[in-house]
Amino acid sequence: MARANTFTKIPKDRIGALIGPEGKVKQAVEKRLKVELTIDSETGDVKIMLAPSAEDPSLLFRAQEVIAAVGRGFSPERSFRLINDEDAVLEVIDLRELFGSSQAELKRVKGRIIGQEGKTRRIVEEMTEAEVSVHGHTVAIIANLDQMEVAREAIKMLLRGSQHSTVYRYLHRKRRELKKKKLELWEKPPDRL
Repeated sequence: MARANTFTKIPKDRIGALIGPEGKVKQAVEKRLKVELTIDSETGDVKIMLAPSAEDPSLLFRAQEVIAAVGRGFSPERSFRLINDEDAVLEVIDLRELFGSSQAELKRVKGRIIGQEGKTRRIVEEMTEAEVSVHGHTVAIIANLDQMEVAREAIKMLLRGSQHSTVYRYLHRKRRELKKKKLELWEKPPDRL
């Protein structure tokens, strides 16, 4: 019986990050997600195949997500949040769809998201507890659903040209709401049977 497999492609400049020193990152992905990776360093093609010991076919898609995260500029450690946190998801925003392929325009909007010395990206991450990567022509986010909603909106506000101070106020307000929601979950008495 043929084993389940899928393909993905990452930029050639990210292949080294996926393989890691002495192949350690590749080995960690294979071991933790019970997959086998075949990486073509000439094209950036990555074949992901379920290991014979794997019982859960969804691991194939989780591995694809982790590999895509590395390809979109996340360090392997930050990408592993997709393995460690079952609620975490990856979302990629292609800036070319919004701004065309003008390099000057892409550089400008990426600069708005990153901010001076990385300040804006860092604030978005701190306020939402999401991971954000700006790489090539994309912005990628790793977060759980509540965090993703807030981080995505903050980035879209920046892309629409909102002032940074307006985005920071939005993030502070949403952070308070997320904290309150988290507290309410902990304080809720269990349902009686």
